[in-house]
Amino acid sequence: MEQPVKKVVIVGGGFAGINLIKKLRKDKRFHITLVDKNNYHFFPPLLYQVATAFIEPSNISYPFRRLFQEEANLRFHMGSLKKVNPEKNNIETDTGVVEYDYLVLAMGTESNYFGMERVKADSLPMKTIDDALNLRNHLLLNMEEAVRTTDLKEKEKYLNIVICGGGPTGVELAGMLAELGRNIARKEYPEIKDLRSHLYLIDAGKALLGPMSHKSQEEATRVLRKLGVHVINNTAVKDYHDETVYLADGRTIATNVLIWASGVIGREAPGLPAAVITRGRRILVDEFNKVQDSENIFALGDLCFMSADQKFPNGHPQLAQVAIQQGTLLAHNLIKQANGKPMKAFAYNDKGSMAIISKYKAVVDLPKLFFKGFGAWFIWLFIHIIPLIGFRNKVKLAFSWFWSFMTNDPTLRLIIRPRKEDVHSEQEKLIEVKS
Repeated sequence: MEQPVKKVVIVGGGFAGINLIKKLRKDKRFHITLVDKNNYHFFPPLLYQVATAFIEPSNISYPFRRLFQEEANLRFHMGSLKKVNPEKNNIETDTGVVEYDYLVLAMGTESNYFGMERVKADSLPMKTIDDALNLRNHLLLNMEEAVRTTDLKEKEKYLNIVICGGGPTGVELAGMLAELGRNIARKEYPEIKDLRSHLYLIDAGKALLGPMSHKSQEEATRVLRKLGVHVINNTAVKDYHDETVYLADGRTIATNVLIWASGVIGREAPGLPAAVITRGRRILVDEFNKVQDSENIFALGDLCFMSADQKFPNGHPQLAQVAIQQGTLLAHNLIKQANGKPMKAFAYNDKGSMAIISKYKAVVDLPKLFFKGFGAWFIWLFIHIIPLIGFRNKVKLAFSWFWSFMTNDPTLRLIIRPRKEDVHSEQEKLIEVKS
């Protein structure tokens, strides 16, 4: 007797969700629905290059519906998760209800502001393409303001850029902005003497790139300081208001730009029992990524917390490789379960970590090796292009990268934003149509 088709609903089209789909879609015993608030998959490790006008958003994104073309057992539902209803085997989104036999939660994380409401309201995060484009516009507009103003204090405020968070995102962003200041700002903004002296990288930890090796930490600090970045360790940001950053040691920095790259927290999954939510709002799962006390709900990637992996009793690092491996294994396990075979426990294969610092400067920590400099930069470039979804994206990105690095002159510095009156006009038209 033929088995009924199982409905698999995946919430979140990041690394975990997409890799689950890639492995599961060939088995027609499963009907897969991807739910995401965006209609595209994107590559977070390169967001900072969109924010600094170095590459286009289309280079690191790919539409889900294009990805699902001519796939009879794949569907896309555009919407945001509002509630999980385990007793009804369905989820509520802001665009409708979706039923499931298996539910996979893979929404990832959002910025953690540690209860600082004014920082949350006025800082600039770096989690989505919308965030990256908003930051790009903000930085470019500030440069225009700095050129026009004759007030020295105002000029300082527009030029100062404070990045909170010394992890890979903060380090990569600081390095890229320093390179832009050295290679582009001096040519295009002759009124500004030196943009690099206005860059601040703040971290509460004792060293940059906290999870990486001591050698990587030292190299990142050395390169960034040589580029003119003010690296401040062992100091937390305590508040941000009136265009002033307040540090824990009493110092203040006047700035119109506080970029928040310090800490993340799991996205909410309303409807799950409070008992399965642990620190950092992560969801407790067993060795098969099954949510605690559930039979058909799974959580993957940054959102889940697994203590069953012997090498990582305190949970896995919130890295892309963990999400990719968990998504791939869950696909195999669902197929095993459909075949009446036991599932395989997850064990993370740590392939190392890496971070780019500046032009031709990067660090790579492998299980038994350490690289830095041009070799590490080349490895970083290769590794970060390979996972991109579309072949066209890989070719375009590689060409854009090498051309921009050779010429020191990317041409994406366009300030594109709707005017407020246009937005209000469109909203008024929509209201008229609905009424």
